[in-house]
Amino acid sequence: MRTMTRHFGVFQFKPEISPEQIDHCFTTMQDMVGKIPGLLSMEHGPYKSDEGLNEEFTHGFIMTFDSPESRDAYLPHPIHEEVKEVVVPCLERVVVFDFDVNS
Repeated sequence: MRTMTRHFGVFQFKPEISPEQIDHCFTTMQDMVGKIPGLLSMEHGPYKSDEGLNEEFTHGFIMTFDSPESRDAYLPHPIHEEVKEVVVPCLERVVVFDFDVNS
């Protein structure tokens, strides 16, 4: 059995951030797949529930890493640092949470 890591987060963008800027943030994040070793996939999208438990977070993402070690290497990776320079200034709030899964 192999242990993979899921890295997920939710974003609340600043009020002045346009839909085009939001798209650019996620395109930039998506572009890390295939460039950062061990980052297998990324999915993202806007909040889509009538439940109303999103606490003003409007968008989310899930990344899958082939191992906890790959996630650890991703965190300080130069490409990830470049992406953060694009995304973080657009955010009002962010929550990121990681957990391991067995496949």
